[in-house]
Amino acid sequence: MNQWAFVIAAYAVFLIGVGGLLAWSLLTCRSAEDQAEKLSRRK
Repeated sequence: MNQWAFVIAAYAVFLIGVGGLLAWSLLTCRSAEDQAEKLSRRK
């Protein structure tokens, strides 16, 4: 089998993982910002 297929697959898995991590971080950050906004309004 051609070795480039494995290299391309490894890059694809890496990019999908990084994309998932970025999406999760963005959602978590937005949630934390919403919670901080609610706390600042409460005072």
